[in-house]
Amino acid sequence: MALLLTRLSKLCLGKPALVRSSPLLLSNGFSSSLLQTPPCSIVNAYPCGADLGKLTTSNANDRVCTHLEKKVPMELMEELGTIGSSNGWVATLKDGVVRLQDDLNPHASYTDPKRIPLPPLVTLPRCQTQIVTNVSISTPSPEDEDCVVAVKFLGPQLSFCRPAQSNSGWTNIRIPHPCFFSSRVMYSKKDDTFRITGSGGHIIASWDPRTHKNKPKLQRLRFHNLPELTKTKRELLHSCCTSEHLVESGSTGETFLVKLYRKATASGTVKMQMKGVMVFKLDEKGNAVYTPDIGDLSIFISKSEPFCVPASSFPGLGSNIVNVLDVDESASGSVNHSYITSRNCTPGAPYYIPPQKIV
Repeated sequence: MALLLTRLSKLCLGKPALVRSSPLLLSNGFSSSLLQTPPCSIVNAYPCGADLGKLTTSNANDRVCTHLEKKVPMELMEELGTIGSSNGWVATLKDGVVRLQDDLNPHASYTDPKRIPLPPLVTLPRCQTQIVTNVSISTPSPEDEDCVVAVKFLGPQLSFCRPAQSNSGWTNIRIPHPCFFSSRVMYSKKDDTFRITGSGGHIIASWDPRTHKNKPKLQRLRFHNLPELTKTKRELLHSCCTSEHLVESGSTGETFLVKLYRKATASGTVKMQMKGVMVFKLDEKGNAVYTPDIGDLSIFISKSEPFCVPASSFPGLGSNIVNVLDVDESASGSVNHSYITSRNCTPGAPYYIPPQKIV
C-alpha cells in the first residue's frame, strides 16, 4: 500500500496526434483505414474546483503530455480510487457496487460521461469482494448487448456480469486452486473466453461464462527454447518478483505469455523496478516457445487489461518492445534483451488506454 501513497511528478505540454490503424501510411502520415488514437497513459488530473480536475495524458508514440479540457472526478486519482481498467473504461467499487466509467478515456465525451452501475456484488462463502485483482470487459463498451464483464478478486472468487441485459446479475465462481488466487483475468477474443494464468505461468484456466459455469477448461503449458543466461543474469532474475500476463494480438492472431521480473530498489522509499522481461508464444497444444522477436508489435502492460498493437500503425512507437506502467514505475524493455529503461514515478491512475476509434 505504501507504493500507492506518492503522487506523480511533471511532464511536458503538447498536442495529441491522431493516427491511422493501418501500417500502410499515406504521404501525410495517415493511413487509409479507420482513424484511431495512439495508445496513451493517464498522467494526472490538475484540480480545477468542485472536486474535479483537468485530465493530462501522454501518447505512447511521442511521450508528449497533453493537458486536456476534460474534467474528471479527482477521486479517480486517489489511492484505491479505481479497481481496474479495460477497453478505456475504469471501474470503481463503493458500498459493494462496481461502477464502470469512461471518465479517464480522453476521447470519450467531455460533457456527458457514462457511468454504469452493475448489480450489487454477492460474496461467496469464505471469499471476499473488497480487494480486486483486475477487471476485464469483453467488448469496447459495456452497453453492447453481448458484453460480459469479469471481475477477479484476490482469492478464490471470479464473477461475471452481462450489464446490457435487463435481468443482469452476477455469476460467481469459486476457483479451487490457490495458484490462481492472485492472478489476473483477461478476455480472449480468439476463443471468446476469459482466461487466467496460474502463478508461475505453467497452467491456464479458461471460462466461457455462457456454458462452462463453474468448471474451467485447463491447459498446461510446456516451455521450450529457453534462453541461455549468464550466471549474473540468472541470479538477478531469481531475486526478482515475477508476474505473468496473457496478451493477444488482434493483428497477427498470436497469443503471448509475458513474464515480468521486477525488484525493489535499495535506497529511500521502497519502489519496484523492472529488471527483465521474457515473452513466450503460445499455441493450441500448450507449447510456450520463448521468442526474442515479436516483430512489429508493441505490448502494453499496466493495471489495465494488457493489449498489443502494430507499432508501424503509430509513427514513433517502438516495435518488439514491452511497455510497463505500474503504481511506482514507467518502464520499457526490448524483447531481445538489448535494453531496459525504467524510471520511478507515480501516475495518477496507472493505466494504459488502448487505441480508440474516432467516430
